[in-house]
Amino acid sequence: MEILGKNRPISCFFRRLSAVEINQLSSWAGEGDCGNWTAVVCDNLTGHVCELHLVGHVDMLSGKINPSLPNLKHLTYLDLSNNDFRRMQIPSFLGSLKSLRYLNLSESLFTGLIPHQLGNLKSLQVLDLHDSYLELEVESLQWISGLSQLQHLDMSGANLSKASDWLRVTNTLPSLVENLDMSFCGLYHIPGGIANMTNLKFLHLQYNSISYTIPKWLYRLSHLQSLILSGNSFHGEISSSLGNLTSIVNLDLNSNQVAGNIPNSLGNLCKLTTLDMSENNLIESSQTQLQFLSMSNTRISGTIMTWFWNFSSQLRFIDLSENKLFGEVPHIFPSSQYQDIFLDSNQFNGSSPLVSSTVEILDLFQLIVFWNALSLLLEPKALSILHLDNHRLSGKIPDCFRNWKNLVVVNLESNNLIGNILRSLGYLHWSLKYLHLRNNHLHGELPPYLKKCTELTILDLSYNKFLGKIPMWIGTSLSILAVLSLRSNQFHGHSPYKLCDLTYLRILDPAHNNISGRMPRCLYKFKAMASNSEISHYSFYYGNNYYYDNSFEANNIETAILVSEGREVKYGSILLSLAISLDLSDNIISGEIPEELTSLIYLQSVNLSYNLLSGRIPPKIGDMRRLESLDLSMNQLCGQIAPSMSSLTFLSALNLSYNNLTGEIPKSTQLRSLDQTSFIGNKLCGPPLEVNCSNTNGTVPPVADQKRRK
Repeated sequence: MEILGKNRPISCFFRRLSAVEINQLSSWAGEGDCGNWTAVVCDNLTGHVCELHLVGHVDMLSGKINPSLPNLKHLTYLDLSNNDFRRMQIPSFLGSLKSLRYLNLSESLFTGLIPHQLGNLKSLQVLDLHDSYLELEVESLQWISGLSQLQHLDMSGANLSKASDWLRVTNTLPSLVENLDMSFCGLYHIPGGIANMTNLKFLHLQYNSISYTIPKWLYRLSHLQSLILSGNSFHGEISSSLGNLTSIVNLDLNSNQVAGNIPNSLGNLCKLTTLDMSENNLIESSQTQLQFLSMSNTRISGTIMTWFWNFSSQLRFIDLSENKLFGEVPHIFPSSQYQDIFLDSNQFNGSSPLVSSTVEILDLFQLIVFWNALSLLLEPKALSILHLDNHRLSGKIPDCFRNWKNLVVVNLESNNLIGNILRSLGYLHWSLKYLHLRNNHLHGELPPYLKKCTELTILDLSYNKFLGKIPMWIGTSLSILAVLSLRSNQFHGHSPYKLCDLTYLRILDPAHNNISGRMPRCLYKFKAMASNSEISHYSFYYGNNYYYDNSFEANNIETAILVSEGREVKYGSILLSLAISLDLSDNIISGEIPEELTSLIYLQSVNLSYNLLSGRIPPKIGDMRRLESLDLSMNQLCGQIAPSMSSLTFLSALNLSYNNLTGEIPKSTQLRSLDQTSFIGNKLCGPPLEVNCSNTNGTVPPVADQKRRK
C-alpha cells in the first residue's frame, strides 16, 4: 500500500482535509486494496497510487492539505477542482510531484499568489487554475517556461495584470497545442512579434483590458478552432489575413472597437459555424457556410447585400438587430432551414416576407414593414415565437393562427390594430403561453374561445377598448395565469370571484376601468401572493418545446410592463419572476378593504387609490412586511392609521392622502421619513406633518373632492 510517511497510510492525508466525515471518501476507512477506493487509481502491478480524482460536488473537501502528499512519487494525475480550500494558498510543495502530467486546482477557492514552484513539474501536460472567484494572482509567469511538455493551460480568472511577460513566456512552449485560456485576467497588452504556438487549437482572451490592433501573428495560427477576443478594446480593421484561419469553427470578436469592412476572405473559412461580431463598427461582408450569425448593435448601416438573403440552408440563427440597416426585406427568404431570425430595430420596409416552414423564432420588433395580410407573412409550422410589436401595423389582424399550432409567444403590442381577438387563437390551446396585445385599439367583449388557451401564463390586454364584464372563465379555464393585465379598458361590473382560483397569479392589474362592487373576500386563495411555496417561484422562459443553448438564452426571456409608484417599468424574466403586485386603482370599488388582503404577505406593491373604499385600514396590514409600495389615496377611509403599519420596514412609497383618516401618524422612523404629501388631505397630526398633536383643534389640510383621473 502507498504511504505518506512512516506508518501513515494515504487515508490519513484525506481524513485531515475536513473536520466532518466526507461521504466521497468513506470507502477509504480501512487498510484494504486501494484499487477499491473511490476516486483512486492504482497501478495493478506495484500498487502505487497514480491518479486521484477528487472533484468536489455535493461533498467538498476543505481544510489543510498535508505536506506529505509529495511522498506519492508515482502520482501522475491530481484533480482537486471544485472544492472548498478558501483562504488557503496553493501549496508550494505541489511542485515536488515530479511525475504529474495532469493538475487541476480550478474553482477550489484558493487565494493569493500562485507558487512559482509549479514550474518544476517538467512532465506536466495539463494545468488548470481556472478561478471564477478572481482570488489568484501572479507577480510573473516566468516559471511557466519550465513546463516544457505543457499542452493545455487555463488561468482564466487569475489576476495577471503584473505579468507583462505572458506572451513571451507562453511563446517558449511549442508543446502548447491544445488550449490557452487567459480570459478575465486583467491583461492590458498583447505584444506583437511572431508566435511559436502555431499548432494551438483554442485561444481565449475574452474580457480583459486589451487596447490594441489585432496582432498579425494571430492570423498565422492556422490550426485554431476557437478564437475568442470579446469584451476588450481591440480597434482598427480586420486584416484580410483572417482567411488564413482555415480551421476556425468559432470566432467571437463582440464588444470591441473594431471598425471598417469585414474582409471578403471571411468566405474562405469554410468550417466556421459561429461568428459573433456584435457591438463593433463594422460593414457587412459575405459568408455562406455559417450556422450562427450575430452582428447585433454593430452600427452597421446601409442596405444588406444580396448575398445575405442567399445564405445556405445550414444557417440556423441570424441576429442583425439594433443597427441602421434599410431597404426591402425580400418577399421570400430563400433558405429552407432558418430557425431563428432577429432583424428588429432597423429600418427595413416592403411587404411582409414569406418565411421557411422551419422558422421557430421571428422577431421584427420596430421593423418598418407594411401590414399586408399576416396570412401571407409566413408558412412556418414550426414557428414558436412571433414578435411584431412596435411596427405601426394597422387594420384588423388576419385570422390565420390555426396553422401555427406551435406558437408559444404572440406579441403584437404597440401597433394600431382594430377589431377583436381572433377566433383562430383558440387553436393554440396546447402551445400559447404569452399573449401581448397591449396598446392597440382592439375592442368588444373578450371572446369565449380565448378560454381554450389553457396554457396561458401572461395575458396582457391593457390599453385597448375592451368592454363588458370581466368573464368568469378567466378564473376557471386559465388556471396557470401568472400575469393578468386588463389596465385602461372599459370593463365594468363586479370583479368575478372566480379570479381567486388563479393560485399562480403574481400580478393582477385591472386598473383604470369601471369595475364596481366590493373587493372579494376570497383574496387569500391567491397562493403565489400569500406563500413562499413552489407556486410563487415562477419562471418566465419560453417553455420546454425548444432548445436552450446559451447562445439563444438572452433572446428567450419573457417580459412584462408593470406600473409601480405611478411609473411604467419593463421587467425582464428575472425581475418578473420576483415581482408580486396588485393594482385595482381608478375604478369604482366600494365597501371596506377586506382583512383577507393582509394574508397576501408576499405582495410588494398594492394600489387601491381612486376608488370609493370606506372603513378602516385593516389592523393587520403590518403583516405584509414585504410591501415596498402602498397607495390608498383618494378614497373615503376613516379612523386612525393602523399602528401595525410601523412594521412595514421595506416601505419606500406610501400614499394615504385625501381620505378621512384621523389621529397621530404612528411613531415609526420609516413612516416619519416620508414626504408630507403622503398624508395630506386627512385630519392627521405628528411628523412628518407640521401639525402638533397636542393642538387637537389645529388646522389640517382639507380633504379634497373625490375626482377620478379619467
